Amino acid sequence: MLPHKQIESKLQTAVREILPDADTSVVLVRPCDPKFGDYQSNALMSLAKTRKLNPRQLATDVVAKLDVSEVCEKVEIAGAGFLNFRLKNSELKKTLESAVRGEHLFFEKLSQPKTIIIDFSSPNVAKPMHVGHIRSTGIGDALQRTLRLLGHHVITDNHIGDWGTQFGKLLLGWKTILNRAELERDAIAELERLYKIINAECDANPARLEQAKQELVKLQSGDHDNLALWGEMVRLSNIQFREIYNRLGVKFDCTLGESFYNPWLGEVVSDLLTKKIARESEGAVGVFSDGSLPPKEDPFLVNRDGEWIADPALVRKSDGGFNYTTTDLATIDYRLKTWSPDEIVYVVDDRQSPHFKKLFLIFARWQTDAAKKVKLVHVGFGKIMGDDGKPFKTRSGDTVKLGELLDEAEERAYKIVSEKSSELPEAQRKEIARVVGLGAVKYADLLPNRQSDYIFSWDKMLALQGNTAPYLLYAYARIKSIFRKLENPESRIQNPDLNLAAPEELTLAKHLLNFGITLEAVAEEFRPNYLCNYLFELAGKFTSFYENCPVLKAEDEATRNSRLALCDLTARVLQQGLATLGIETAEKM
Repeated sequence: MLPHKQIESKLQTAVREILPDADTSVVLVRPCDPKFGDYQSNALMSLAKTRKLNPRQLATDVVAKLDVSEVCEKVEIAGAGFLNFRLKNSELKKTLESAVRGEHLFFEKLSQPKTIIIDFSSPNVAKPMHVGHIRSTGIGDALQRTLRLLGHHVITDNHIGDWGTQFGKLLLGWKTILNRAELERDAIAELERLYKIINAECDANPARLEQAKQELVKLQSGDHDNLALWGEMVRLSNIQFREIYNRLGVKFDCTLGESFYNPWLGEVVSDLLTKKIARESEGAVGVFSDGSLPPKEDPFLVNRDGEWIADPALVRKSDGGFNYTTTDLATIDYRLKTWSPDEIVYVVDDRQSPHFKKLFLIFARWQTDAAKKVKLVHVGFGKIMGDDGKPFKTRSGDTVKLGELLDEAEERAYKIVSEKSSELPEAQRKEIARVVGLGAVKYADLLPNRQSDYIFSWDKMLALQGNTAPYLLYAYARIKSIFRKLENPESRIQNPDLNLAAPEELTLAKHLLNFGITLEAVAEEFRPNYLCNYLFELAGKFTSFYENCPVLKAEDEATRNSRLALCDLTARVLQQGLATLGIETAEKM
């Protein structure tokens, strides 16, 4: 068991001795400011507060029952009841040596894994994936990789937009103005052209709009020809989606589009009506506030001119059609029956927050028992902005297509790689540029707090200095270059006697220990930026170590082998950390 887990386990046992009814799952230890120690727990203060106890006295009582002398120096009580833990160097050495032997990489699989469904990416059929899709796709992929690494059973579902009113216009366009040659050359671009033209014609001409509606009715009624054309649009769209996903290294366990749930939508609405959760209003069917929440917290109410008025979630429109809420309720129902998940996580931008608040509340009212067994989570995120502070667009004002963005990333990276390493063969430079370019885009998107908007900047994301993917990739490649200078590198690091004497060695070693805690924090709070910042700090601590502690020119062989082991562990954590973010590494830069 890793040191922080040993401390945590023994602390929880000590707390139970003093407070038998306490929920010790909240009694955690976390890294802290080095001047206080290596780990800290503030859990006793909240436990004391809820019981109206003196937190300092509770901390004193718990420490009297706590024996962590195997791994720590004397436990210190600080402030109002903080517990500070400082690892013994012997325990640090033992943990690192077991990592060198491959017994762990500073994290452990969970003893009680969950089944978690992650719903992310979700592009729309007949539309190109644009720059905004990098957010849901990248965050969702990083989260599923983190959760799998920790041992959770993860099911990824790409809930694509493959149904809706737009298909009436697309079908009309396909039948009247389709350019076959362009469809073969770039199917999504041609479908996008059809939609724009027909949509403009429908806005200008009621008769044209009626034609589009008739095509939609035929599709929804099961017309063979329209279903076949719709199926071809979905097939062509999925080909281009897969091209993007293959470039990004993203895979899905399921791709169940909105259309998959059509057979159950009528049943959902009927059940909601029968249970008096929904009611008819102006020809439509909606779910209204049940009065259980204060108006300010109730998503089914909006304040207009100082008065709270109804803002229902429609589940059937006045024309008989269904909408997102209906489909999403059917989707939750299907997922529960199929996979029995503990959690369903939706990685969707923050603008959809009102929708998910309503959805989760409706589901809790509709299937009360099932809702108690599953946690529904909306993982929201902000927008990508241009230098002008507005949503990122091309110079002509169009949406930036994701495929073109990735092309430009690789081209810019190739130019930089060619300037820095012109001696490398062209094929190798192109491969490095691919890794660096795609990694730079992904990392720049994952680095900010996901709920913040961020400004897209090629110069920042491709910089070799600062908190960027190229900086981390270069740090990894630099470590690998050390081992290329050795005749038999493996024999040097298999069973070293680690000697952690220099301050920089200790600092690096202790930071390596925090890899697992960081992964757990990413999983708990759905924030990949924690891992980005951890890796950036790791690269910085490695640089300080390498500059102050000679490795290949160490004073003796034992010191050299010990420092080589630290280099190897750093490279392994960097590689695993970047892989968890969905970023490949290159051994040469």
